[in-house]
Amino acid sequence: MPALNSNLASMPADYLFQEVAQRVTAYGQVHPDYPVISLSIGDVTRPLPPVVSKAMADAAMEMSTPEGFRGYGPACGYEFLRSGVAKNVYEPRGVQVDADEVFISDGAKTDTSALQELLGPEARVAVTDPVYPVYVDSNALAGRAGEYRSGLWSNIEYLPCVKENGFVPPLPQHYVDAIYLCFPNNPTGVSLSLNELQRYVDWAVQNGALIFYDAAYSHFITSAEVPHSIYECRGARECAIECGSFSKMAGFTGMRCGWTVVPRTLYGGTINRMWKRRLAAKSNGVSYPVQRAAEAVFTPAGKEHCRLNIEYYKNNARMIRNELRKSGLEVYGGVDAPYVWVRTPGGVSGWTFFDHLLEQAQVAGTPGEGFGPSGAGYLRLTAFNTAENTQEAVRRICAAL
Repeated sequence: MPALNSNLASMPADYLFQEVAQRVTAYGQVHPDYPVISLSIGDVTRPLPPVVSKAMADAAMEMSTPEGFRGYGPACGYEFLRSGVAKNVYEPRGVQVDADEVFISDGAKTDTSALQELLGPEARVAVTDPVYPVYVDSNALAGRAGEYRSGLWSNIEYLPCVKENGFVPPLPQHYVDAIYLCFPNNPTGVSLSLNELQRYVDWAVQNGALIFYDAAYSHFITSAEVPHSIYECRGARECAIECGSFSKMAGFTGMRCGWTVVPRTLYGGTINRMWKRRLAAKSNGVSYPVQRAAEAVFTPAGKEHCRLNIEYYKNNARMIRNELRKSGLEVYGGVDAPYVWVRTPGGVSGWTFFDHLLEQAQVAGTPGEGFGPSGAGYLRLTAFNTAENTQEAVRRICAAL
């Protein structure tokens, strides 16, 4: 038998969303006449902007001509899209990002899981708790997380985001080499003000640490005091790497395209060069038609279509939040993010409440325990289903209470 990766072999249980899908599938097999409405996985339902689909089709046809054919693209992404991200995502916020600091990938999940490759095997990381599982799993797969005990990895510092602190994580109590932050947050749906985020940047600069910042939901921000990018904070270019995504802003969950910003000012350009070298070793880049489609997101027609789709999902989140609060549930998030964080009634576990809603309401959410110990007793609901399904799901949940 070959020597296998013991870090992978010892990973606990299934990936969270696989477990949710398995339970929903099992219920459907027993109750085929009771279709389940999913407010669980963060997959979008609104179609792509027509200008995006046309750009992809045109690029595909371009590839069928001798003069338009392209083989391997640049591993870091085509310059037209790198410049497009810098100009359209960051420039309007007054943020300095140059095209050669933008790296195109097939999505934020890919890059947030790969950022740990910048760190040495002895490095220590901190994560918010609850947390998007990919940040923790990727470090565990690299052998950096230590031992898994009672739902916690021994070498990871957890920063509890709980009701008592307004779901705002405390600063690390020990030295860590990197801290993962996602705001607006997945799963709690809570955002940070500019002043709150500045505390983490100041801490990172003072302690010589990195911030891995996931801004995948920045386009859902409504509140004026909430920053769309960590680079709106003083000193962030000296300590932070930011990941963004077309998945939620433009419906690219099935298309797969995102970006990561690695400033040249990070440690004298060392980390920018390291990330570029990593991509050269492990990637042949995102396909040309997909990158042309992503470029079309930044056209006037693309921006307007995306704005309408985002508003559609924000209306869903607002409706979930308001109606569940009327029913007597404690509800958080749903203002600057497409996620609503629901306190389970009666103090039951998130998995117990999940099973109750599946059996009694034919609605699926995501149990908070799957995001970490501080998620116990919560359920995450997403706003990404259709308006009709979302309204029906909320009606069913309220009836099942």
